[in-house]
Amino acid sequence: MQPRPGTDAALAYSILHVLKREDCFDDAFINSHVEGSDEIAGFIAQATPIWGEKQTGVPPTLIEEAALIYGKGPSLLWAGQGLQRQTMGGNIMRAIGLLPALTGNVGKAGAGFCYLNMTPAIAGIDLDALVGAELIKSEPHTISHMDFADELSDSDKYKALIGWNTNPVASVPNNKQFRSAMQREDLFTVAIDCFDTDTVSYADIVLPAAGFLEFDDLTFSYFHMLMGVQSKVREPKGESLPNQEIFRRLAKAMDFEEDVLFESDQSLIESMMQQMGLEFDFEEFKNKGHITIGDEPVIFYEDLKFETDSGKIEIASNKAEEQGLPRVPQATVDQPTGPDKLRLLTPASNWRMNDSYANDPGIIKRSGPATVSLHPEDAKRFGIAQGDKVRLHNEMGELILLAQIEEKTPVGVALSYKGRWPKIEDGENVNILHRAQKTDMGESTSVHSTEVSVSALS
Repeated sequence: MQPRPGTDAALAYSILHVLKREDCFDDAFINSHVEGSDEIAGFIAQATPIWGEKQTGVPPTLIEEAALIYGKGPSLLWAGQGLQRQTMGGNIMRAIGLLPALTGNVGKAGAGFCYLNMTPAIAGIDLDALVGAELIKSEPHTISHMDFADELSDSDKYKALIGWNTNPVASVPNNKQFRSAMQREDLFTVAIDCFDTDTVSYADIVLPAAGFLEFDDLTFSYFHMLMGVQSKVREPKGESLPNQEIFRRLAKAMDFEEDVLFESDQSLIESMMQQMGLEFDFEEFKNKGHITIGDEPVIFYEDLKFETDSGKIEIASNKAEEQGLPRVPQATVDQPTGPDKLRLLTPASNWRMNDSYANDPGIIKRSGPATVSLHPEDAKRFGIAQGDKVRLHNEMGELILLAQIEEKTPVGVALSYKGRWPKIEDGENVNILHRAQKTDMGESTSVHSTEVSVSALS
């Protein structure tokens, strides 16, 4: 299925319509563990597959087929990270969460709702102790990525910026404003990195970081119940140091005395392994390479107790209302783009994960030049041919890319893969077009709601 961007909630409701019609709802589960299902009955009743096609562009036969496959169960709903990065991303996540809730696909093997798992916490690692939470003397001040450019532009509030494991100049929205803020004479910037990233170019001081082959550590997976080993194979090159050693030395230079700020890597690793209840040492862990957490598959919410006031799945949410959100997930869709606009989607490519390793010569060669994919109908509408140089532009900026005409790209969509460094791409990447617009929940980015105009360069 390939719904039009921003129509995922309507698709979820249309699938629910078929599931309800085919008696795939688990009434016993709903009665015992779900609150508010009666408040969305009207939405489900109206969301026929024909209605679903009008809202999403997905043919009714595919909606029917998907619903019947899911309804056979047990079924796992795996929500991609990009799904919520839309203007109504919170509502979309709430809407698709109705599928496991109403079919009883919760708390049993092969079922559930998967977004990301926090493997260290599941494994028993004390994350608060790991980050020294006991040292916090007041509520930490956090900033949404969407506010980063605005906040950093305030010279009265921010005089210093330290960055590690990140390249914000390549990733932050309102990119022109952010770069301008980074150029402030009164902003002292420190970059900790292995490579000469875009952000390093703005730094007053660069602290060379060790690579992951140059120190021991424990690693975990986004999506799998695995804990792995990062095994040191050589000493750090030159004056480079692991991040944690840099922070230990900074703590010493700043005359801090708390013991937890100086705990060694070996001590931290041993502590985490003890918390996980492992019966072998780090040397044996290195030989194993990785382990699966637990002897049996982890079944989330097996006890069917949920972190809500009622202890149930709350479809109708008082907390949502208190935040100014709809009480229940809505069967709504984003407004279609105008006749002269396309919706810009910027997923990861086969060769890049975010902008990590974007400076690797092999990856640069395999990735080829930066492109934008268009459906043949859109290409014809805008007078664009295969291989043309095209200009993508909106109120934030403009970007020149090579056109690829592909049937797989949805009508109304411009698709350009993320992960390129501006300094390697003539100074710009797709984030030059990214306006800092927050989603309806969680202050997340709505990057996949970006709209652009497209024109061929003469």
